[in-house]
Amino acid sequence: MSKLEIFLTMASYMALVIGIGVYYAKRANESSENYFIGGRSLGPWVTAMSAEASDMSGWLLMGLPGVAYWVGLSDAAWTAIGLLAGTYINWLIVAKRLHGYSIVAGNSITIPDFFSNRYKEKNKVIMTIAAAFILVFFTVYASSCFVTVGKLFSTLFGFSYQSMMIAGAIFVVVYTFLGGFLAESASDFMQGVVMFLALLVILVTSVVYAGGLPAVMENIKDIPGFLSFFGIATPDVADGVQKLSQNGSPLFNEAGTYGFLTILSTLSWGLGYFGVPQVLLRFMAIRKQSELNQSRRIATIWCCISLTAAVFIGLIGRSIYPDVLLTKSDAESIFITMSTNLLPSVLAGLVMAGILAATISSSDSYLLIAASAFSKNIFQGILKKSATDKEVMKVSRIILISIAVVGAIIALDEKSIIFTIVSFAWAGFGATFGPIMLFSLFWKRTTREGAIAGLLTGGIAVFIWKLFIKPMGGIFGIYELLPAFILSAVAILVVSLLTKEPSDEIQKEYDRAKDYRD
Repeated sequence: MSKLEIFLTMASYMALVIGIGVYYAKRANESSENYFIGGRSLGPWVTAMSAEASDMSGWLLMGLPGVAYWVGLSDAAWTAIGLLAGTYINWLIVAKRLHGYSIVAGNSITIPDFFSNRYKEKNKVIMTIAAAFILVFFTVYASSCFVTVGKLFSTLFGFSYQSMMIAGAIFVVVYTFLGGFLAESASDFMQGVVMFLALLVILVTSVVYAGGLPAVMENIKDIPGFLSFFGIATPDVADGVQKLSQNGSPLFNEAGTYGFLTILSTLSWGLGYFGVPQVLLRFMAIRKQSELNQSRRIATIWCCISLTAAVFIGLIGRSIYPDVLLTKSDAESIFITMSTNLLPSVLAGLVMAGILAATISSSDSYLLIAASAFSKNIFQGILKKSATDKEVMKVSRIILISIAVVGAIIALDEKSIIFTIVSFAWAGFGATFGPIMLFSLFWKRTTREGAIAGLLTGGIAVFIWKLFIKPMGGIFGIYELLPAFILSAVAILVVSLLTKEPSDEIQKEYDRAKDYRD
């Protein structure tokens, strides 16, 4: 297979993406509203596809198949089920209400902006806390995207992981500089299509290559726990590397258990959707509230097919290449391995562009939202209230570069596991913003003090559970999103009931938002 052909195909794709950024650059720079939220002009297809592409990222093409390849069906499948349920429910109950409320509440164009306007803040405490958590968790998220780029190019071409990771970070920064939210959303639509087709091409090709699904099942059925929904495969490893038998077959220990608490913990991935800004912003940016129904159907179908394909690719990969990827980190390259070995060079390049598409579509979202959180909400909202649009956009670009630098530093370790990095950032957003978003939209009695308590409790609980409680194992080994989400919700409820009910102005605005139609 010609590596040059693969590289040229991917380079052509990158040139197309930059062209989109250049096309939208003039319009994006007309105002901060255009730059950060596209002037609320997105159509239903772009809204749905850009939301899912920016949400799933390279994790869908590398992280999820890697989990299925390494430990089998259960962990990957229950995660996918939770994400699919979360996707549908979020589009069903949150999208319309948030779109209308963000307009009624001072035409809010960022998530911190919305929360601050919702509770009629004067001293911007909610805005500051929300913006700070966005900066922290999106920096972590961005690092996962840079890890994906580094692994992609080092695996494909043998280049240094660190140099490729840094080059990818620079490319994303330059692209996001150019076109802002409109370019990001337009390219995300295209990238969502590319990701979808890449998954289907590899799924179909690999099944044919393996001799059909019966042959695939025959090859992996004897791996203990590999095809079970209630068990999990446990590779026999030494120093993190899976052992091989004398005939070269990978060795596994007895199957581990996958009980109710573990399933509940894994399904809780779906709770993250209520708090991820890259999806919530699409709800705010669509041009008409009535078009969200169509967007919901598009997004749900895309997720269902893409997540299913990603899980099966990992399983089929273990059948075809059982002894090629022998560490948990290397397992995340199974999609690349299958693409480069099973497809012609040009088609493999297009499929690899799918990974690049996923990474670009996510990292530009993360950088843009994090930069806007600081420039609009902290710089203009608190530090310099008289700041002009040009000053806001200048600061946002400085912050964008800063976040990229920190994210690249976090991603320097080539043994980084994409799934692990994403799961922490996902938990951070879900627990910090998910409960307060739901309470803000659906409970009139929620108070400003309750909102502050929920934000702080959720964000801090993620760190405490991940670093100090989860290592204890047992019942404490559950995914940190679930306990942190519950603690945040309890804090909002209790503190709101203990504090003075919201003013008449806030309650009347809540009613207007509830009845909003455009």
